[in-house]
This record gives sequence, C-alpha cells and structure tokens, in this order.
Amino acid sequence: MEQNELYPIFLKLHNLNVLIVGGGNVGLEKLSFLLKSSPNANVEVVAKEFHLEIKVLAEKHPSIKLTKSKFKKKMLKKRHMVIACTDNLEVNKRVYDLSRKRYLICNIADTPDLCDYYLGGIVTKGNVKIAISTNGKSPTTAKRLREFFEEVIPEDINQMVENLNEYRKTLKGNFEDKVRKMNEITASLKNKE
Repeated sequence: MEQNELYPIFLKLHNLNVLIVGGGNVGLEKLSFLLKSSPNANVEVVAKEFHLEIKVLAEKHPSIKLTKSKFKKKMLKKRHMVIACTDNLEVNKRVYDLSRKRYLICNIADTPDLCDYYLGGIVTKGNVKIAISTNGKSPTTAKRLREFFEEVIPEDINQMVENLNEYRKTLKGNFEDKVRKMNEITASLKNKE
C-alpha cells in the first residue's frame, strides 16, 4: 500500500517571502488559500494581467505586492517559497528549474511532479489548525475532509486550548512530570464514552 511520506509543517508566512507567478484564476486560488490561513503573509504576485479579485485582495492586505511584468529569474532573489500557476507550462517549468537551482521550495499548480510541497486542506478553529493531505492525489477528498472536521470540531475548542496553556504554565517538576500531568487532563479527549 502506498503511504503519504510528506512532512507537514506550519510556516510563519509573515516572516517569509513568497512569490506567486501567475495572476489568473489559479493565482487567485493560491493567494486566497495562503491569506485564509496567513492574512499577513508576505507575497508578491507577478503577472502580465491580474484577476480583479487579486487586486481586491491586494488592497485589503498591505503585505501583498502586485508586479505587472513577465517573470524574470531575478525575481527569485530573497525568496523562501515559490508558486507558479501561469497557463504556460514552459514558464512554469522554467520557474521550477530556476527555483531548484536556488534551493527554493516550489509548487507548480496541477503538476505534482514539479512540486516540492502541496497546499492541502486546512481547518482552523482559533489556535487549533489541522492540515490535510492526500499526497497530491485528490484535492476533492481533502476538501471533503476539511468540511467534515470544520463541522465536528467544536467552536469552543480554542477556550480549552487557552485554559490548558494557562494550566501548563503553573506546572512544576521536570519535563516527564509535566507531560504526565497534561496527559492525565487531556485523556478525556480520546476516551469519549
């Protein structure tokens, strides 16, 4: 059986520089997805033309920069992460190849073989965030799982997280003692009867 070997991480996109190459429908989708989780993400979108909604997002988010231009390799300087989503596979492939030479992680939309990472489904409830991956095989399944988790995770879970954080700050003892005490309190989460 094939197994998902992707390593999930949660990036602080307000501390990183992201480049999106492409300003059409897919560029809008990628930008919207990033901003939904990270509303202060530092993103530059490069395209010859921009979808109207990309312009609207840029007006609402001061950390978004729109550059009306064709892609140039110098645009990869001082970047951490790149997404290419033009309607030209040749341009997308060039972005990928140049990104790899610079050790930048890159995602080429709808081309799994040219992706160092995927943008999976995300559920956010306050401080709780769950990322869902189907190994790039089925975005629709990730979407359905996201909808399921959004429905079943209670809205007040953030209050529990805040309360446990306050309790954790009061714990004394070594690391093992703290882990044991936190495990005792949170055991009821998995032992629902």
